[in-house]
Amino acid sequence: MAARRALHFVFKVGDRARTARFYRELLGMRVLRHEEFEEGCKATCNGPYDGKWSKTMVGYGPEDNHFVAELTYNYGIGEYRLGNDFLGITLVSSQAVSNAKKMGWPLKEVTSGVFEAEAPGGYKFYLEDKEQHKQDPVWKVTLGVSDLQKSVSYWSGLLGMKIYEKDEERQKALLGYADNQCKLELKAVGGAVDHGTAFGRIAFSCPKEQLPDIEALMKKENQKILTPLVSLDTPGKATVQVVILADPDGHEICFVGDEAFRELSKVDPHGDKLLDDAMAADNSDKWFADRNMKKVSA
Repeated sequence: MAARRALHFVFKVGDRARTARFYRELLGMRVLRHEEFEEGCKATCNGPYDGKWSKTMVGYGPEDNHFVAELTYNYGIGEYRLGNDFLGITLVSSQAVSNAKKMGWPLKEVTSGVFEAEAPGGYKFYLEDKEQHKQDPVWKVTLGVSDLQKSVSYWSGLLGMKIYEKDEERQKALLGYADNQCKLELKAVGGAVDHGTAFGRIAFSCPKEQLPDIEALMKKENQKILTPLVSLDTPGKATVQVVILADPDGHEICFVGDEAFRELSKVDPHGDKLLDDAMAADNSDKWFADRNMKKVSA
């Protein structure tokens, strides 16, 4: 499974301006690309919504060798309800800790040298106050699970991840596809997993020829397939093939063909400007305010 790699986690955001500030100014990430869409994604990248939306990829470097965040913004929705499915992203960056302190952004020291910062929308980030890794500061994504053994069996046995650590006493496990990639941490939540309406999605790439095999294996094992193998078009860019699964707790998992994704995910030098222009042109808050209305809370 060495050819598989961790790509990104998808967040739904209600306040695009504050969110952009958090990722750019506090975390120190940059906009890798930004795209606007007039209607919903047929692979539900923006959630179960049909209206106008945008996608912004942010990270410390190109998606070829960095784990990044995909920020999806639905123009008519102001906030989403959090569940206990996404437990946080951990990254190593003393600069992010310093940035947060300078900005006056609330920080909570959870263990020695590790600070919790909350992104707009309530998403938790854990910042290790150490010198940033040269390759990629993003170390792990932590997801809540109801049955650790069942989840480990799925991610390791069916999806081929290597088990790096397993702690039965603390009910957590660390898995991944390669030593130099962002890891997936599974942590038991002591009950059912609630995805709220803010539920995200984790994405991985694999050689395109593996996609039908992944789909066939899930069918054979009676596992959930949310979106059967489908081609997704991005105007003016590459067409990618994806298959979207759900693990035993309903966490969404997207596998995308690596070759086309590398073409699609090339860094756009105009990404920052495209995002800033889109935010400047976004009059959705004013539209609602003029009518004494609030954006929908999903």
